[in-house]
Amino acid sequence: MARLERPDRLLWSELKALALVAAGAVPGALVRWQLVGLLGPQLGGPWGANLLANLAGCLLLGFLSGPLPYRTPLMLLLGIGFCGSLTTFSGWILDLASLQDQGQSLGGLALVLTSLALGLLAALGGRACSRRLFGGRQPQF
Repeated sequence: MARLERPDRLLWSELKALALVAAGAVPGALVRWQLVGLLGPQLGGPWGANLLANLAGCLLLGFLSGPLPYRTPLMLLLGIGFCGSLTTFSGWILDLASLQDQGQSLGGLALVLTSLALGLLAALGGRACSRRLFGGRQPQF
């Protein structure tokens, strides 16, 4: 087999990265869809399920930002792919607009503050878990 030339290796690397992102994106989107469909009614509407999805994504992204071994492939698969599909800013904004349309401005404000505060705590908690599990090691890319 002939040795790959530099542009071919770069293309191959990009295709592997794309495959990792796609492999994570499909399950992330399916989990979000199921959360909204199954838990939305129990959590007060789609905004409750979206909040849960966004908090889970913050926790996972916080974990991935810690000192993980083999961080780059995990970040592509779980961070960009899975969490990118699981969490959405546009969905959050649509929830806020819906609450506003329903005359629930105070509920919208509560959702903003809750999302930001709990999202930050989830990200910090995820990072703390990663540090606890993997110590102070530098991430391996």
